[in-house]
Amino acid sequence: MSNDQKLILITDFIEQKLRKEKELEFYEKELVELQTKIGYLRREVDLTNTIINLIKTETVYDVKEQMVLTKSEEIDDA
Repeated sequence: MSNDQKLILITDFIEQKLRKEKELEFYEKELVELQTKIGYLRREVDLTNTIINLIKTETVYDVKEQMVLTKSEEIDDA
């Protein structure tokens, strides 16, 4: 094998390495974005499950009613 052929093979490997590094960088960035989305979705699923469990156990509170009761108690205590 001549020196010219060896140089071509080495440059091919270097180019291939650079392409793979760029591809790896791209997929690592995509992975970070996907992990962030997964985190948000997990929180949403947890919130939905909490709401479902509250409804099943009939422990849903009327927020407005609770605020009015709290305010009236504060006024009565004053």
